[in-house]
Amino acid sequence: MSYDPNKHHRRSLRLRGYDYSQAGAYFLTICTYNRQTLFGEILDGKMQLNQLGEVVAEEWERSAQIRQEIELDYSVIMPNHLHGIVVINNVGANNPVGANGRSPLHDHFVSRHQTPLRMKPRSISSLMAGFKSAVTKRINQIRYHGEQLATSAPVWQRNYYEHIIRNETSLNQLRQYIIENPLKWEIDQLHPNNPSKW
Repeated sequence: MSYDPNKHHRRSLRLRGYDYSQAGAYFLTICTYNRQTLFGEILDGKMQLNQLGEVVAEEWERSAQIRQEIELDYSVIMPNHLHGIVVINNVGANNPVGANGRSPLHDHFVSRHQTPLRMKPRSISSLMAGFKSAVTKRINQIRYHGEQLATSAPVWQRNYYEHIIRNETSLNQLRQYIIENPLKWEIDQLHPNNPSKW
């Protein structure tokens, strides 16, 4: 099938015109590819991470260590997704270095028929790209016993969900949602046995 820009375009989930590098708090959800349960299981209302889930936990914590502008608030790794609250502050805003966490800033192409997308340093998209890439690389090394793959096997869905947290009430509600998420796994819309609006 040939490329048709009217059919084969990806709709952005981001708020048009919003600067996702500005200081503020964000609620993020990242799902596994095809909602595969890769990271462990829920037992007695608690998440039990497996080896792949431990990789996700380590890389999530490392995100704040390698990015001065990022502070991690509440988060939970579920069998097939991660919820996290991230705070971006203005640390280093006057000293841009042209990098996105681990690698030099470069163009990302959605397809060979579209124009390149630039990730803004110190932004949510930059954080997500670096985090997802680091996790995918490490998980594929585990899954394929260190063999070099011609292409990376997918771990994550292509996009992520974000919500701009605008006040303390919303922040507290989202923190409670994260705390209770393992307890409500059986009715979670991201549970593989439940129909999802995503």
